[in-house]
Amino acid sequence: MSTVPSNRAPRVPSPVFGKPHVIGEKRSVPEGERTPSPVRRINLRAGRATKIADDTFRYVMLMCSLSVMAIVVLILHELITRSRLSVAKFGFSFFLGSDWNPVSGQFGAFPFIYGTLVSSLVALLLAVPLAVGVAVFITEICPKALRGLTSFTVELLAAIPSVIYGLWAIFILAPLLRNWVQPALAKSLGWTGLFTGPPFGIGMLAAGIILAIMIIPIIASITREVLVAVPRHQREAVLALGATRWEMVRMGVLRNGRAGILGAVILGLGRAMGETMAVTMVIGNRPEISKSLFAPAYTMASVIANEFTEATGNLYLSALVEIGLVLLLLTIIVNGLARLLIWSITRGTPSRV
Repeated sequence: MSTVPSNRAPRVPSPVFGKPHVIGEKRSVPEGERTPSPVRRINLRAGRATKIADDTFRYVMLMCSLSVMAIVVLILHELITRSRLSVAKFGFSFFLGSDWNPVSGQFGAFPFIYGTLVSSLVALLLAVPLAVGVAVFITEICPKALRGLTSFTVELLAAIPSVIYGLWAIFILAPLLRNWVQPALAKSLGWTGLFTGPPFGIGMLAAGIILAIMIIPIIASITREVLVAVPRHQREAVLALGATRWEMVRMGVLRNGRAGILGAVILGLGRAMGETMAVTMVIGNRPEISKSLFAPAYTMASVIANEFTEATGNLYLSALVEIGLVLLLLTIIVNGLARLLIWSITRGTPSRV
């Protein structure tokens, strides 16, 4: 019998797994035995370095965020711990009492709460119309050539130190109020009871005016962002219906941004409640409750600044720390509410604008 030659290549045992393979065929090498190319080695090293950098950056940013939260928690813990003596002795009556006498050990924070709220409300009454008007002018009326200069000038007010405001109020604002403004208010509006008494120049009215000047940049800048976030088609739709520019601003812009504007106002309120130096220099620093805005008063921030270094007894220090705790809690609540209102109107819109 003749043997017919075959075209198939002979098979030999494989040196790797002992399995036969055809000579001339490309044998697949296991993953672990492959030698990576130089380009692949560079990419592998770069990938590992990138992963290490990303992980490091993520953990560093996480630590930064946690550190801020930890600082707030530590401040709250310290204030609560230091104010336990006052809380245990006075309880809730601490906020309703009006007697502040370190000699007899009687402490009531109501005059300071009253002074803080009244001076902040006076500041809002003066600052909100002016700040909203500035924001509307910049976004809707101001020429482009002057828009940047006007915005810079308004924001420059926020960069002035508060002690400079206080000095300006002592040498300029107080004499102006004493000689001109307070006599005129007493003559025309004295029947209301809000503008009675001797015109000292310093007092609740002076503190409210200086606070109004200080919170105008905050309210104006946030209101401007809110107005810019209002969609353009809202303005065009109102104008297409034949409305005037004032009607367009009132119905198409301010009405759509009222939640954000309210948030800006509340944020300005939080700023006014926590102001210390400028208010301390012009409010008069007297723990009394008076209906007249001409009378001297006290705020929670100013009493801490004035009396903390002079406090000798433990109860005195604890009472001052409790005032600081109340002020911090009020500031946190006010700022949180303001941020929530601003987010409700501007969520996602500034990035598209």
